[in-house]
Amino acid sequence: MRLIFMGSPDFAVPALHALIKAGHDIVAVYTQPPRPAGRGKSLRRQPVHEAADALNIPVRTPERLRHNEEELAIFQSFNADAAIVAAYGLLLPEAILNAPRLGCLNIHASLLPRWRGASPIQSAIRAGDEKSGVCIMQMDKGLDTGAVILSEATPITPTDTAGSLHDKLAESGGRLIVRALAEHPTPRPQDDAQSCYAPRLERKDGHIDWTRPAHEIERQIRAFIPWPGSYALLDEQSYRIGAVTLVDDAEATALTAASPIPGTILDDALTIACGQGCLRIEQIQKPGRAMMARDAFLRGTTLSKGTRFV
Repeated sequence: MRLIFMGSPDFAVPALHALIKAGHDIVAVYTQPPRPAGRGKSLRRQPVHEAADALNIPVRTPERLRHNEEELAIFQSFNADAAIVAAYGLLLPEAILNAPRLGCLNIHASLLPRWRGASPIQSAIRAGDEKSGVCIMQMDKGLDTGAVILSEATPITPTDTAGSLHDKLAESGGRLIVRALAEHPTPRPQDDAQSCYAPRLERKDGHIDWTRPAHEIERQIRAFIPWPGSYALLDEQSYRIGAVTLVDDAEATALTAASPIPGTILDDALTIACGQGCLRIEQIQKPGRAMMARDAFLRGTTLSKGTRFV
């Protein structure tokens, strides 16, 4: 098929390669413009931009598509059979959605209608879902509301982070979009009553609320790796928490017999009181330092029993 590919981050790259390998003709790639990144704030191209350049595919990087008649005319001139969209990052106006012969197909990293929105991978882990997956969706004017063409479930393991689940779903998305184009399955409407919203994340979302149950905090920490990360405040310094383990019920009961305030360090092994239960910090990062395992961190830093993260 004659296709336009629209994507920006690493998640979209396996799908681009899968479509090329399957023999489809990618006539153009649309991706977000280069953005300032790193300490020097030099412009950095999106991963899809780099991949398309390596494949010698023409790349377009408009700042916006809405109310952009010039770009609409260029988009229509490609005479594409379909546009494949994977974490592109720009809203597609109705004229763009209707331009390709078969419309626009979206590779979405959840089992729709669960987790519509910008952070489906993080939201699934944080909520304690047992599985996630990828849907190929016929795009419409709504937010991830289009009919589902094909889906594939992926179990969420107790050790999965957003990073590890992202990589699994990115590969799944590549396989699934190739199947969808080859098999032409009948789309099925979503049940809007079952939908959940996955909001766009900000750095402040990583602040740990120690009054929450330990198992919820543990899921948050895994959900926010690698971004936005999870952090706790102590003596006006922000400590990044990279990994924790749940303390078993018997030990947690003994450690919290005195009903400590949530966030309190309970022993010399960085066990922390939560609203319910306890967590033991396994990886922690002091401001200006690298992430360290607990034992290495404690050899250079003293966090005394009774000290409290806020």
